[in-house]
Amino acid sequence: MERIWAPWRMDYILDEKPCGCIFCSGGQSDQGRDKLVLYKSTLSLVMLNRYPYTNGHLMAAPLRHTSDLDSLTDEEMLDLFRSVRLCRRVLEVEASPQGFNIGINLGRAAGAGIEDHLHVHIVPRWNGDTNFMTTVADVRVVPEGLLTAYDRLYPHFVSCAE
Repeated sequence: MERIWAPWRMDYILDEKPCGCIFCSGGQSDQGRDKLVLYKSTLSLVMLNRYPYTNGHLMAAPLRHTSDLDSLTDEEMLDLFRSVRLCRRVLEVEASPQGFNIGINLGRAAGAGIEDHLHVHIVPRWNGDTNFMTTVADVRVVPEGLLTAYDRLYPHFVSCAE
């Protein structure tokens, strides 16, 4: 049997999981790096996904707590998708992906891990990034730690948002 070692994952496994809504607590906090929040606008925020599908997997969410797409005001919708566009632009500059999956999972049946706060996934993709590990072993290998990814992406959000 072959083994793949990722000793840095132990810190992640032992971390206390946040209580309450991660998007609401991220939007109210001034500790962006601790909450993995890369960017906040007046009506939305962008954060790294703690359980990424690929390296650089981001989520954009309205600051207002809602799971109802129809409840978003026109201003909230526009601001949210401006944040999605910013995510794509930053990831293109920093990660040079060959494509993107951008989407919303509404409800548990659709795969929403956080059902009560609407959010958009922005997932950079590269040819061959779904390899045998995901296909055969249902395991994802993410080559970069979350805080390292945060430190690499954050300066681009600051410069691209201006």
